[in-house]
Amino acid sequence: MLPTSVYRYTTVLSFVLAGLGGFVSTRAEEPSLVQGTLLAPKAFRAAAAKVQPAVVRIEGFGGIAAGADGGGYQAPGEGPTTGVVLSSDGYIVTSTFNFLRKPPIITVVTADGRRHVAQLLGRDETCKLCLLKIDGAESLAAATFAPRSEVKVGQWAIAVGVGFGGNQPALSAGIISATSRISGKAVQTDANTSPANYGGPLVDLDGRVIGICVPLSADAKSEAAGAEWYDSGIGFAVPLDGLDKQIAALKEGKTLERGYLAIQAEPTGNPPAGAVIKQVIPEFAAAKAGLLAGDQIISVGGTEILDVTHLASVIGRYYLGDKVEVLIERAKERKTIAVELGKAPPPPQPPMPKPGDKGNEPPQPDRPKPAPPKPAEPEKPTESPR
Repeated sequence: MLPTSVYRYTTVLSFVLAGLGGFVSTRAEEPSLVQGTLLAPKAFRAAAAKVQPAVVRIEGFGGIAAGADGGGYQAPGEGPTTGVVLSSDGYIVTSTFNFLRKPPIITVVTADGRRHVAQLLGRDETCKLCLLKIDGAESLAAATFAPRSEVKVGQWAIAVGVGFGGNQPALSAGIISATSRISGKAVQTDANTSPANYGGPLVDLDGRVIGICVPLSADAKSEAAGAEWYDSGIGFAVPLDGLDKQIAALKEGKTLERGYLAIQAEPTGNPPAGAVIKQVIPEFAAAKAGLLAGDQIISVGGTEILDVTHLASVIGRYYLGDKVEVLIERAKERKTIAVELGKAPPPPQPPMPKPGDKGNEPPQPDRPKPAPPKPAEPEKPTESPR
């Protein structure tokens, strides 16, 4: 009797067999497990071959903090990486992680081996995506993108990257483990993602692009946040399906930033259901719109708010300057308030120390210690006059 793990492997591989009739051997005497073992890598290579003409190698030259870190590894944002041809007229989509150093010179090597100088157009700082444009390229092979509605948990996914160099792309296979992560922006996969394939495609077995591999983090907001998880089995890819408005803004050279409501909220109900505003930050988005402390937020943009964490996730879907309708309850009456999301409020300042509170007093600078007193010299004996 076969172990459970073998049965699981057979079940997963049967999915590959079902979708790859052209690759399946017709020899009835060959066991299905052996067929699956042999056909799985063929399926991955076939999917990568379909997208490979649209995969490009990107290199940046110069910029701040240039040069390796001295340990044999590339510093964050350095080294060649990957991009995907968005359209045949020379638009390339990749990750903002690849340009942390802000290199003044960017080149793109297309699948035919030709090198082109590229211009960085716009950036989406929330999805970690950016758009490049190369001139003089004609009839580039553009990638085919999978509709987001067809992406399912448990399906195979292959991360493709050319950042390591060589003629053949590096592949990492895994599954889709979630379809709506990081405020609904990204799918999650256990296929290995790293700086070598950030900006590259995560594809399905048909070679269609599920999303663009990027480093993301639910909490940290820095440009490199999420990169520390590389090759950990937790990777993210941002689908482009539904981002037509954002892509158009990137083509215009715009930088898209996250929008903020600028409030402090706390859960309401038991168990928590919804969120009540504890504090409104003066002169920021919520205050300008007329939201008040004590207002209970019922929904944002038509999405019912479950708790404080859910509120942050829903607001995270929007951009700076977006207008959203916030349904609140105030004094047992409900009303809808339109809010234009603004910039992030400054971080709270630490409390000022109270006089006499030694525990809160700031550290004092070191003062030179006084020199020890010199020992008194012994008195000389006094001679009597003769």
